[in-house]
Amino acid sequence: MKVILLQDVKKQGKKDDILEVSDGYANNFLIKNKLAVPYSKKSKEVLESELETRRQEEDAKIKECQEIANKIQTKEFIFLTKAGKDGKTFGSISTKQINEELKRQGFNIDKKCIHIDGVIDTLGCHEIELELHKKVKTKLTIKIKEK
Repeated sequence: MKVILLQDVKKQGKKDDILEVSDGYANNFLIKNKLAVPYSKKSKEVLESELETRRQEEDAKIKECQEIANKIQTKEFIFLTKAGKDGKTFGSISTKQINEELKRQGFNIDKKCIHIDGVIDTLGCHEIELELHKKVKTKLTIKIKEK
């Protein structure tokens, strides 16, 4: 019997997969527990329309993230901090501080999207990677200046 999975099923397949399984397994487990629906022309049409809707939503989200990335690249982010000799700062700039500065300038980005390589503890310009979406990554340049 052919079925369309509604959820991920361990050792069988992922959501939206079309599988060929035994009649007993399909009726007594998958369909009964609402893990799958029987495969038919109607269920296939519903699946295709749902996949198309998800694809369009994903494309819209990618486009929105790309617009945000373009706006971020035009902005300047400056952090004022105390520094000692050799341009070494007292403390370092964290993702939380960067996130607060982004919010202050109107960008609502989760701090988990901010990826810092190493520690930012010197004066000058530093590049930070922002992962707004799996397919949209951008570089953010911050300037660290002394108070």
